[in-house]
Formats: sequence, structure tokens, C-alpha cells
Amino acid sequence: MYEIFEDLLKKHKVTAYRVAKETGITTATFTSWKQGKYNPKREKLQKIADYFGVTVDYLMGVSEKSEDLVEAKPYYALTKKDERDVAEELERMMNDLNSNAALAFMGEPMDEEDRELLRISLENTLRMSREMAKKKFTPKKFRN
Repeated sequence: MYEIFEDLLKKHKVTAYRVAKETGITTATFTSWKQGKYNPKREKLQKIADYFGVTVDYLMGVSEKSEDLVEAKPYYALTKKDERDVAEELERMMNDLNSNAALAFMGEPMDEEDRELLRISLENTLRMSREMAKKKFTPKKFRN
């Protein structure tokens, strides 16, 4: 089981010390685990699995299925609430644009294709600005 942990350390290019520090698990626990004197409790295994974005079953070697690998999301990834906020803001912006009959692009009235391209561009801008704000303003203690 510790071999899987070592593989994850190599894959993610981190040390056991760093995992210990960021998960709150002591390095002595990892040393005992490596020596076969101790098997971490489920709670600690879950912290390690969450850190690497895998399931506890994968970490324990019970399952090697690729679907047991969980895509780790960065701390600045948009949450469901962020997605809703972006959608609401985009809807408000598009309604504002649609209410203005004089909306034009380079002197020509916008057709549906141009409106859709503008909508996509605005949505991407809103998403990027939300992520950039999270990167900039998330306190270090809450970053992974």
C-alpha cells in the first residue's frame, strides 16, 4: 500500500514531508507506515487520497480502475455557485444588450451569429475574471 503512496509522491513531485505538513499527518506516521509497523486509519487515508485526488480504495490498492482517479481541481476552480453567478451576470448583460435596439458592430446591426459570438466571449471573460480574482484574493492557508 505504501508503494502506491510513493508512486503518487513521484507523480505529483512532492515529498512526504510536504504531504504531512499540508494534511496535518505526522511524518512519523508515514515512516511507520513505510516500515510496515502501522496502517493509517481511514480518516488519515482519506486526507491523503483527497490531497492526491484519488479514492481511498485506489490508495489502498483495492482497486486499480482508472475511474478511481479523481480529477484534482485547483483552489481557484469555479464552484457551482460561481457558475450560477456567471450565468446570471451573463444573462443580465445579454438582456441589457438586447434591450438596446441600436446595438451594432462596426456600424452594422448585429445578427444572431454575432450576438452568439459576443455571448461566448463575455462568458469566457466572466469565467476568467472570476478565476483570476480567486487566485489573487484567496488567502494562502486555503490554497492547496
